[in-house]
Amino acid sequence: MPHLSTSLLESLSDQVAVPTYDRSAITPGIVHFGVGGFHRAHQARYLDELMNAGKALDFGIVGMGVMPSDAHMRDALASQDYLYTLVEKAPDGGQSARVIGSIIDYVFAPDDPRAAVARLVDPAIRLVSLTVTEGGYDLEANPYVASDIEALREERWENLRTFFGLITAALIARRRSEQRPFTVMSCDNIQGNGDMAREMFLRFAADISPDLAAWIGEHVPFPNSMVDRITPETTEADREEVASRYSYTDAWPVVCEDFTQWVLEDSFVDGRPAYEEAGVQVVEDVVPFELMKLRLLNASHQGLCYFGYLAGHRLVHDVVHDERFARFLLAYMEQEATPSLRPLPGVDLDAYRHRLIDRFGNAAVKDTVARLCAESSDRIPKWLLPVIRENIAAGRPVALSAAIVASWARYAEGVDEQGQPITVVDRLAEPLGEHASRNREDSLAFLRYREVFGDLIEESAFTEPYVAALNSLHERGALATVEGLIS
Repeated sequence: MPHLSTSLLESLSDQVAVPTYDRSAITPGIVHFGVGGFHRAHQARYLDELMNAGKALDFGIVGMGVMPSDAHMRDALASQDYLYTLVEKAPDGGQSARVIGSIIDYVFAPDDPRAAVARLVDPAIRLVSLTVTEGGYDLEANPYVASDIEALREERWENLRTFFGLITAALIARRRSEQRPFTVMSCDNIQGNGDMAREMFLRFAADISPDLAAWIGEHVPFPNSMVDRITPETTEADREEVASRYSYTDAWPVVCEDFTQWVLEDSFVDGRPAYEEAGVQVVEDVVPFELMKLRLLNASHQGLCYFGYLAGHRLVHDVVHDERFARFLLAYMEQEATPSLRPLPGVDLDAYRHRLIDRFGNAAVKDTVARLCAESSDRIPKWLLPVIRENIAAGRPVALSAAIVASWARYAEGVDEQGQPITVVDRLAEPLGEHASRNREDSLAFLRYREVFGDLIEESAFTEPYVAALNSLHERGALATVEGLIS
């Protein structure tokens, strides 16, 4: 069976859409850190759409990896001329496939950090984008940040190990040569992702030189964005389906839902692709859209995953196909999340909420409950705890949100309702597990981990429904607890 490549494109079946543009005419304009499934299903897909319209050919994407695991992505993409298959699956079972051609190169920075910096310094690069996950912005958690700061002070660029170091080195070089800087565009699933990136880069730069930090703060834009597309990790079954359905092999295809959204703040220093012509909402203020997505979609993911896992479900659509869970999620969204949002003129929130339930129920995507349960200590504090705090301050109910936190506490105990061990994937799994292990003897034990929960333990409006839900989970189980919450 042939392998995906440029030479194969002309002979592909009519079932697969292929680039209509001349890829040899593309020149680099974007360097992207974090070339995973989401980037390839989202930002690279929007750019591919523009290129199919004969536009943005000077904004080809150069992937850049810094983690050892990134070498696998480099090798997979390089083996097929940086092409890959994007399969979009609808809730009704329909699907479409297209070959994406907007990525044109991949640099594995550990091979030659100086060469990686030189690529970033190239004047053709006008955007540096990021999908490095929530934890990627935590300077304290990265063991190589301190050594990168020292390397930049001593100008030992060959020793750089982090995207902070590589990007900052390139900005230093551009400043020295009086070259225009690039825009740093975070596309991570974080409220105020651009603001977060700006804060972390300025903190990083300030440890090298306060003058450098001031220059970056004045000259480098960090636009905020809201990104949305459910994109599970690629499985071997996905590879096999592409091969059997389309008669070629793809080392790393991407499978995602058919829905996509991108809201982007229009703040750039040296031009940008005409994203709005590919369906991106380019706006002055992203915040209302961010809150809508994070507090409705993302927090609802947390609302279904722990309860669903404890109840024995392993695929997301199986959870939502139980009407009790669907009613619980809609109740949370309507009664607690929506009142915490900002005005969104022209947006039908009721339709949006029900569309989310349809999206969660998309059986074709085969999204896993375990994926949603991972890295909870990064997600819950950003997506759900702000809803709780704002509602408490406004005197609004928080019982359903409190129950979601209680379901996390029960999940973090590390044993499901059938007595089987749970593999908790979280950078704070050990301390959270220690606190959760005392849940039955001290119903507030989990909340005593103030690094995550702050002073919420002092809010009786929250702790009372939290304790009630946790006790119900222990005594009656997840399904009965959900039934009680919606009755």
